Amino acid sequence: MQRLLVRAPNWLGDAVLALPALAVVRRAFEGRTIIVAAIPSVAPIFEEDTAAAPDEVIAIDRARERDQLTAAKADGILLLPNSFGSAWRASRSGAAERWGYKAGGRGWLLTRGVRRPRGRVHQVEYYLELVRGLGLAEPAAAAGEATPRINPRPATLARADALLASAGLAAGQTIVGFAPGAAYGHAKRWPPDRVAQVIAALSRRGVACAIVGAGADRDTGRAIESSLPPDARVVNLIGRTSLRQLVGVVARCAAFVSNDSGAMHLAAALGVPLTAVFGPTDERVTAPAGDADVLVRDVFCRPCMLRECPIDHRCMKRIDADTVLRSVTAHLESPRP
Repeated sequence: MQRLLVRAPNWLGDAVLALPALAVVRRAFEGRTIIVAAIPSVAPIFEEDTAAAPDEVIAIDRARERDQLTAAKADGILLLPNSFGSAWRASRSGAAERWGYKAGGRGWLLTRGVRRPRGRVHQVEYYLELVRGLGLAEPAAAAGEATPRINPRPATLARADALLASAGLAAGQTIVGFAPGAAYGHAKRWPPDRVAQVIAALSRRGVACAIVGAGADRDTGRAIESSLPPDARVVNLIGRTSLRQLVGVVARCAAFVSNDSGAMHLAAALGVPLTAVFGPTDERVTAPAGDADVLVRDVFCRPCMLRECPIDHRCMKRIDADTVLRSVTAHLESPRP
């Protein structure tokens, strides 16, 4: 096999957590062509400097995905998404080999299927188990490489610096980033007034803050701004960054605060000191890889995995602003490699 196409996950966080498995694939196919196909909102991650290092990156147009897979002329396709549709399109692409987890009734569409791991498995390990099951790595070969790492390219940092400068943040200024949204649902969001309390406290200490997120998080950003004092040192970049700019902005932060989200995993992979706030989701499965302060409250109903809380959102409301502020302060006071 000279050309292997890897169909990447469709969520930013999952794409970041798949990087260690992709690094294993890269080594297994040294000297041959690795192509990563991903939706446009995720594809730029694979253009940064990572151990995955694909030779080509294809931004998938959902309406033309099968045609794009065919045009890639891959000898084989490795499917990281678990959907039946991804296996169906791969089977119609002309690729002789199609590999992935045999789940959801799609096993007959694969030429090599791997049984999904049972029980509670962290998402990084989930992807590593797939490549191990395909014989691309011995268990010991991948066991110590379960931490995603991203090094932003100089052009990425330059774009971010230009955006920060246009927002009034000077080069070299200490910045704490906040990702207060979450695509999964409101239940994953730490209350905006608590975010505002932390930003206000940091502002009083001379620290600038940047709020980032997707366009769907604009209401959350406005709620935070409405709770801030007039002199707060904060810029709202929600809905104003491309993924490449987001990578650069997060990389420029001295510390980062996030709900369980793609931005959280991005910050961890960039090596930014991280405070991760978990509510309804299971930190044993999606905790950021590497060193981070993971804040949870043990209440009877979590992890419920619900998009909206049917009671009083106690898993999030019991995490107070002082706890998050102490975590961020400790990060700022510790030397960063």
